[in-house]
Amino acid sequence: MNIFERIESNVRGYCRSFPVVFQRARGAMLHDEEGRSYIDFLAGAGTLNYGHNPPVIKQKLIEYLESDGVLHGLDLHTVAKRDFLETFERLILWPLEMDYKVQFPGPTGTNAVEAALKLARKVTGRTNVVSFTNGFHGVSLGSVAATGNSHFREGAGVPLSNTTFMPYDNYLEDADSLEYLRRFLEDGSSGLDHPAAVILETVQGEGGINVASPEWLQGVEAICREFEMLLIVDDIQVGCGRTGSFFSFEEAGITPDIITLSKALSGCGLPFSLVVMKEELDQWKPGEHNGTFRGHNLAFVSAAATLRHFWRDGRLMADVRSKGRMVRERLEAIAERFSVVNLTARGRGLVWGLACREYPELAGAVSAAAFERGLIIETSGTDDNVLKLLPPLTIEWEVLEKGLDIIEESYEAVLDDEQFLQQHDLLETSS
Repeated sequence: MNIFERIESNVRGYCRSFPVVFQRARGAMLHDEEGRSYIDFLAGAGTLNYGHNPPVIKQKLIEYLESDGVLHGLDLHTVAKRDFLETFERLILWPLEMDYKVQFPGPTGTNAVEAALKLARKVTGRTNVVSFTNGFHGVSLGSVAATGNSHFREGAGVPLSNTTFMPYDNYLEDADSLEYLRRFLEDGSSGLDHPAAVILETVQGEGGINVASPEWLQGVEAICREFEMLLIVDDIQVGCGRTGSFFSFEEAGITPDIITLSKALSGCGLPFSLVVMKEELDQWKPGEHNGTFRGHNLAFVSAAATLRHFWRDGRLMADVRSKGRMVRERLEAIAERFSVVNLTARGRGLVWGLACREYPELAGAVSAAAFERGLIIETSGTDDNVLKLLPPLTIEWEVLEKGLDIIEESYEAVLDDEQFLQQHDLLETSS
């Protein structure tokens, strides 16, 4: 039994799917201690938008460390914090004409969600929050209460309250989910306590790459305005360029009241989170939501360097949109080739999934086959029925194409496996 199995908690997850010891990483590639290389379509669950160890960011970190820059400062003013704030304002907020304030919560995404929910409740004086089916917002108590998946909810150990779930876009096949939400809000006998806020992801990553339409997002915003609820957009996984713009909601033209960011914000995998709020909502008392690591100075350095290098012009986003079109075409071709299992391709930018409702075990089998062939790719969605693609945004075209080739080869291998076919009564239909 190795050291990981002997003393690391059973809670460990990803290492069970990819059971090797990784040693080095650069760009879109991971290398294990035996010298084998893997294309990374996991990218830290969306944390490594710019790949592993981006040289320009790493160099800035080395320079900062060598200069004895402040590493820990609670929420004291530091040169690193000032540089990040000025850079974020100039390159992200000003071009979008966003008159927002910025809060540094604890450095995890779930803490940013906790802060957003607490602030919405504080500002409105109401406690209930509307979340959506298949949503994922974290696993601390406030955020897991707004998370749909029973696997995470059951781990809480206490009743989860003050959240009402409504159907996400296209969740209902024979009803309009916007009208469903409106009806509950209008009817004083519906049992829906007037919510403080609505929290949503524009693309549900952990929920199975469910993509909300611009029209649906606009409809949710309109309902929030009509019923005086705050709109919180959780952009932790699909923000920072993942969908082809810095914020995932830009295409829809909506104006959230509160935005949460984390994961790729630091640019290189360092823990860092942000709550971005309309100025009038900044009603916190000093220290009312705090934490020892609120404002991680090393992450300030890497995040500012990331913004200056990748966000000074539109080239990265144009590249993401081009790569996204190629990924869509390839996935649709794979779905057509293996039509016997009714695959569905869905996504935006460089967050994509191949879903299989009828045979949910297929995605996990393909992920395992891909790993054997040198590709790391995870699953998501109900019953893990979606093969989920989250490659670095900066991935080289030829590496991206190679990864897609491996996906196709893996589907072929699994669907040529007689044992899998027999288990799912597919022998006759595949022949």
